[in-house]
Amino acid sequence: MSDFIIEMNHITKRFPGIVANDDVSIQVKKGEIYALLGENGAGKSTLMSMLFGMYEPDEGEIIIRGEKVKIASPNHATRLNIGMVHQHFKLVSNYTIAENIVMGMEPVKKHLGIFKTLDQKRANEEIRALSEKFGLEVDPAKVIENINVSMQQRVEILKMLYREAEILIFDEPTAVLTPQEIEFLLEIIESLRRDGKTIILITHKLEEIKKIADRCAILCRGKLIDVLDVKETDTKTMANLMVGREVNFSVDKPEPEYGREILKVEHLTVHNEDRFEVVKDVSFSVRGGEIFAVAGVSGNGQVELADAVAGLLKPSGGSITLNGKDITHATIRSRNLEGISYIPEDRQNVGLVMDLSLSDNLALKNYFKPPFSKGSVIAGDAFTRYSDELIEKYDIRSGQGSETVVRSMSGGNQQKAIIAREIELDSSLLIFVQPTRGLDIGAIENIHRQIVEQRNKGKAVLLISLELDEVMNLADTIGVIYNGRIEKIADAGTLTPGEVGEFMMGVGGRHEKA
Repeated sequence: MSDFIIEMNHITKRFPGIVANDDVSIQVKKGEIYALLGENGAGKSTLMSMLFGMYEPDEGEIIIRGEKVKIASPNHATRLNIGMVHQHFKLVSNYTIAENIVMGMEPVKKHLGIFKTLDQKRANEEIRALSEKFGLEVDPAKVIENINVSMQQRVEILKMLYREAEILIFDEPTAVLTPQEIEFLLEIIESLRRDGKTIILITHKLEEIKKIADRCAILCRGKLIDVLDVKETDTKTMANLMVGREVNFSVDKPEPEYGREILKVEHLTVHNEDRFEVVKDVSFSVRGGEIFAVAGVSGNGQVELADAVAGLLKPSGGSITLNGKDITHATIRSRNLEGISYIPEDRQNVGLVMDLSLSDNLALKNYFKPPFSKGSVIAGDAFTRYSDELIEKYDIRSGQGSETVVRSMSGGNQQKAIIAREIELDSSLLIFVQPTRGLDIGAIENIHRQIVEQRNKGKAVLLISLELDEVMNLADTIGVIYNGRIEKIADAGTLTPGEVGEFMMGVGGRHEKA
């Protein structure tokens, strides 16, 4: 009998114009933690989507517990005791925790002896018992929209366990968690392995792989490069194989030389579209030559703070000053002309016009000025020359050069295009919101270098990031936001990751107050 619970042999999957997986073979042992590494577009998620029944391979075979199978759907995968926690959770926001977990497998009772209805009491009891068994305590009656991200992740894991999954696939499971939450999740994954589960982990965080994985498979451009014993391999070797070149982990950042105050935010209050106060009496300033990073768990007002500074949201109180000029109620264009560049969190809905060409997108903030227009006439050749220059300078990979429709580009190259456009504006203030979200280690290294270059040129940088490592590596000054308020502002060198994590969860400073 085979030693492997999963065998994927000679798997090939094609999409129009691309081979996502090219003759890939992996074998996973029962009870091991097996990591998948690779750049954006390397084929990791596609490979796991075939194991979970979301796609079918064009070539090759899948063998589960020694038997060849054709996994036709996620429901079929569930019957084979395979579960998957997706990077973007698949939960119904206005349902309770218990309702989400039992969906499709609901315990029922008969109403009036005829009609079958959900047995809510039994569902709650079953989920409470299951959560306690695996150390994933939840309140089954709570509604999803009222719980935080880490609790939602517990719900996704419990969904798999409720369906008696033995093979658990985790796709970027720590992307939006605090350091303390990450440690807890890694402990949970270890405990699941001790319970006999087999874990497949997709992540770009190499230190996490070193902590818990047994082996890792490295994919590059759809091909399997190597399978490594994690204990015998250092993170630098993994990264170099993944990217196909030498990767520099450290951020080369000289001591700051602070200039004049560029941005000043005083007592800023912002309400969202539901009239809920999401930014509460926030004050801080950013100097030239300074990277001011706002650290916080997702949903604590940091994106609304950046949107208010950039002009996408109107403040309901307080003031915003740029280069000594009050811009609190200025239009977005006037803010751009005064010296603000904005790299938004949502690159597709806010940063780009997806059905326009790359050249049009790169000129979006300049098209009304020479040389892009002469009077009321657009100069198309100027668009192309400018775009060609930025494509070369920022290594933007696009199938048809300047004429490429940005919708057809990879997420990483879409992000490169936005950063190229915003940096070339030569603004005194650059706002980066989640600049490396979902990007591979090579793209992350490049973007970090560009952020530091702008700081070294004397620009003010406001960085909003959920990645604590990114904050700690790049920031000169850290402001920690919790529930819409800035809990702490300090020189980055005076704070540890653990201390920042405590402030992110609203418990920082307790020892000082005791």
